[in-house]
Amino acid sequence: MPTISVVIPCYNGGRFLDQLMASLAQQTFRDFEIIIVDDGSTDPATRAKLATLNPTIRVIHQVNRGLSAARNVGFSESRADLVMALDCDDLLEPTYLEETFDVLQSAPPEVGFVFTHERLVGARQGINKKYFNVFDELFENRLAYSMLIRKAAWRKAGGYDESMRDGYEDWEFNLRLIAAGYRGIEIPKPLFLYNVSMQGMLMNHSSRMHAVLWRRIRKKHSDLYRISNLVRLFWETRTARTEISPFRTIGALVLTSVLPDSWYSAIIHFVRGRRLSRSNKLSGSTASQTALRPDSRSTG
Repeated sequence: MPTISVVIPCYNGGRFLDQLMASLAQQTFRDFEIIIVDDGSTDPATRAKLATLNPTIRVIHQVNRGLSAARNVGFSESRADLVMALDCDDLLEPTYLEETFDVLQSAPPEVGFVFTHERLVGARQGINKKYFNVFDELFENRLAYSMLIRKAAWRKAGGYDESMRDGYEDWEFNLRLIAAGYRGIEIPKPLFLYNVSMQGMLMNHSSRMHAVLWRRIRKKHSDLYRISNLVRLFWETRTARTEISPFRTIGALVLTSVLPDSWYSAIIHFVRGRRLSRSNKLSGSTASQTALRPDSRSTG
């Protein structure tokens, strides 16, 4: 029986698998299994790649049911008590599994998951620092989707909501974990490499539906969003790390109440797009400065 199961949903993502498998092969922690859930891929190259993977990798085929359903199938089929979900276009630093396992193994039962910071690659560069604050999490997803999770926590939380096919399934699942009484521990290192794409679900679709999706989340977790509970959580977490001010939370609740969904979603999409553009300019400036240095040459 493996100690960790790595669950990888894959929909037409065969072109990423070689790099991902190389990343997992470099893990310093070796007692893990790999489960790839083929979510009804139609791309011939992806289907061919899946058919030629190392036989130690378990490949589960299903009709297309979405990311949440693929993850739930992977968790259900996992043999380990600790599971992590990993999208096929993302990567891990070599010590990711080792460091998250060491922390979760020694943590009390109410710690349901361990996560790290993100190193952003692709359309955005930099470090995205993740943290656990229940109050902040109600207004913005501040946790990485890729976490080492106790399978018992996933089961008690009810798994991923398979109706969330327009995005934010990770955010909604994190609130399920919180509602089930679990908390997470942060490892302040960028051990997770997150591939940002303008064609990805977040920027290309979910941001444009932010108002609708967040309302759906608030409705599902109405107890967490009660005013009395918000006040209590704010008071209890006031000394913890936070990046969301009370004025911002009040503003978000007011705007989503008075503005049409399309207007509020457009604001969120615009703000995220500006962040992405600003990040690209900064990374481009850094790259230009590096290129001008006398010693900045490739050794490969």
